[in-house]
Amino acid sequence: MQKLNLPEYDLKLKMESGRKMVFDPFRSKYLVLTPEEEVRQLFARFLIEERDYPVSRMATEYSLRLNKMAKRCDILVFDRQVNPVVLVECKSPDVRIRQEVFDQVARYNVVFRVSYLLVTNGLKHYCARVDFESGRVEFLEDIPRYTEVI
Repeated sequence: MQKLNLPEYDLKLKMESGRKMVFDPFRSKYLVLTPEEEVRQLFARFLIEERDYPVSRMATEYSLRLNKMAKRCDILVFDRQVNPVVLVECKSPDVRIRQEVFDQVARYNVVFRVSYLLVTNGLKHYCARVDFESGRVEFLEDIPRYTEVI
């Protein structure tokens, strides 16, 4: 796998039927270790270890309905009242972060209405704060700590 712009964390790995699998602690099961899944697992760990996001307030591959279609967002973070506050879209490192990726996370946010949107491909990370009153979106220099988003 490609070297990512994230700290190196020990992921629980195993081989199954000739495929490398990674344990997802949020869903309590092993998944095929694709490049996107590696980004999702490492970025979730980054939020937990480096930005103090509680494991108990995070979900991966969270289901949503958009225009009557079933979709899943990569990571959703909740506050203490279990309201969504951060939406993360993860891409494989070979996927360039373009406008289409921001459009995707913005469409998902029509459902969740979170104030913080994160987009990463493991190499580049973007964080935006949405002000629903003014309709403005501000890109932040750094990814905020959990205490800053709740």
